[in-house]
Amino acid sequence: MPVLHNGDSFPSLSLPAVGGGRLSLPADLAGGFGVVLFYRGHWCPYCNAQLAAFARAAETLTALGIKVVALSVDDQGEASALADRLRLPFPVGYGADAGAIAAATGAYTSADSRYLQSTGFVLGPDGRVEIAVYSSGAIGRLVLDDVAGYVRYLKTHA
Repeated sequence: MPVLHNGDSFPSLSLPAVGGGRLSLPADLAGGFGVVLFYRGHWCPYCNAQLAAFARAAETLTALGIKVVALSVDDQGEASALADRLRLPFPVGYGADAGAIAAATGAYTSADSRYLQSTGFVLGPDGRVEIAVYSSGAIGRLVLDDVAGYVRYLKTHA
């Protein structure tokens, strides 16, 4: 299970999306900075807090040219209820195959491979990995303020 390093191309992933259509990565994030959040499931309080923080910062992220997507192994109903409850303004993919996503990205899975551990990526406008944050358990994840600060830095030092 190889991890993705800075400068690597993000692999092509496609999942059904809450509300219809498909989440296609990295294509859906092309042209600007992107954030990809793998969350453990609707039941995870740490994931809920992370997703809610990114949702609350939607205006800031848009102003910085950052698009966000999230995905998990949750089924359609669970993912849809989570997106509604947290008022997520970004696309949410559901029904991920934890083993396939882990094989493509290096994400950790639960001991029984039923779900993905929290994993976050910041992608550049070219779809290459700028930052990868891998968690092997419930805590340790991409933080909104770090993402915003990092993109601000990149834009001022380009």
